[in-house]
Amino acid sequence: MTVLVRDLRPDDPADVAAFAHVRHLALPYILWTPEAVVHRLVHTHPDARSRSLVAEEDGETIGTAQIGLVHDSPEPGQGYLNVYVRPDRVRRGAGGLLVRTSEEYLAAEGATKLFAWVLDEPADLAFALRHGYARRRSAHFLRLDLANATLPDPPPPPPGVELRTAADFADDPRPMFELDAETLADEPSDVDVEFTDYEAWLAETWRHPLLNRELTSVAVVDGRPVAFSVAYTDGGTRYSTAMTGTVRAHRGRGLAKLTKTDSLRRARAAGCTEALTGNDTDNGPMLAVNKWLGYETCGTEVRHVRELG
Repeated sequence: MTVLVRDLRPDDPADVAAFAHVRHLALPYILWTPEAVVHRLVHTHPDARSRSLVAEEDGETIGTAQIGLVHDSPEPGQGYLNVYVRPDRVRRGAGGLLVRTSEEYLAAEGATKLFAWVLDEPADLAFALRHGYARRRSAHFLRLDLANATLPDPPPPPPGVELRTAADFADDPRPMFELDAETLADEPSDVDVEFTDYEAWLAETWRHPLLNRELTSVAVVDGRPVAFSVAYTDGGTRYSTAMTGTVRAHRGRGLAKLTKTDSLRRARAAGCTEALTGNDTDNGPMLAVNKWLGYETCGTEVRHVRELG
């Protein structure tokens, strides 16, 4: 059996579907659709130098990697590689070959520090250690049986706060961009990121095929979005929270709980039966909100880093 690594062919529906299928098998806590895979590859900023790689064994896709540079960080030389192999096709050399191919490419593009998410499982952690990656922070995947859960009553909006949806900002999404930029800057992370390119945000985030604007709940004060819970849906019954955040000036008012509860209720009314999300293990406030809503931990990933050279 021969394993080879090549670039994903975004214009080949079967190739893209196989990539998404491998990702789903390896990481079922995240929504993977062919449209989302292509969107990420095609619309990521050119400065990210991103690639999607496939590990193929005798014509069958058994492993994948998404790699690139962290182009929107003030610190240069940072790259990422996230490698996943089909759970029933491990120990065939696909993971190691994907890592070597990714590292060679990223080093040639100027990366000196590489970040990777690794499942918190003994075999996965040992694989990362063998390849020179050191353990950093971790994050939980959470799941809610939305069809059968008893959602708590939503808290009443504080005075002056109005609940709307992202769809209400379709004509002018810039206020949503400004909200996203401020909240993302305060997310727990190993890498500082600065959102400054509005057009890139429109292409990558606002027009993302999984974004459901009607289910994305937004708290508004004096016409300005100040908090939101961003909804992704896969076109079926699965729903995922991509981000929940509040601008600094309005924190401590319960707006994260308010918007997320509202979004979940909208999702259930729209026919969604499973809700997924994820939180850094140090993000105590959001973990508390999700516990209050009934989410349960269903998996954990650990961020790893390797210094090149």
